[in-house]
Amino acid sequence: MAEATTTTPPKTKTGKPATSAFEMPKFEMPKFDIPKVEMPAAFREFAERGVAQCKDTYEKMKAAAEEATDMLETTYSTATRGASDYGLKVIEAARTNTNAAFDFAGELITAKTFSEAIEVSSAHVRKQFEVFTKQGKELGALAQKVATDTAEPIKNGMNKAFNKVA
Repeated sequence: MAEATTTTPPKTKTGKPATSAFEMPKFEMPKFDIPKVEMPAAFREFAERGVAQCKDTYEKMKAAAEEATDMLETTYSTATRGASDYGLKVIEAARTNTNAAFDFAGELITAKTFSEAIEVSSAHVRKQFEVFTKQGKELGALAQKVATDTAEPIKNGMNKAFNKVA
């Protein structure tokens, strides 16, 4: 069998091992001393004005963001409250209409003649038409109020923003 031999890297004349062709040579970065230079007063003043302007702009943007957040919170709470009121009004209308339907069914069952049944039926239709009209007006007015109340904070916020710009 063949014997395993180990090879050692060739040595240079100084006795240190030579680097291979694929190995990065090791150099130290030269150290430069940066001279201490006094900044001109005009440049320093320019930099200080820039920093002050950045801080001022940041404060304005922060205030605007907080106002927008408050406006959105107010709008959301108003819309939520309005939707809840509207839902309760719809439930109340449904309850009223359901009770009227059961009352009508009870009256219709107790009718003894056909003409009495027609009379009860026409009275019920007339009454329900009036009730539906009233409910529709109430729901429409409530929807209008919710829309107006919800849009009011947005309108006020936009007016404030435009007044600041103008």
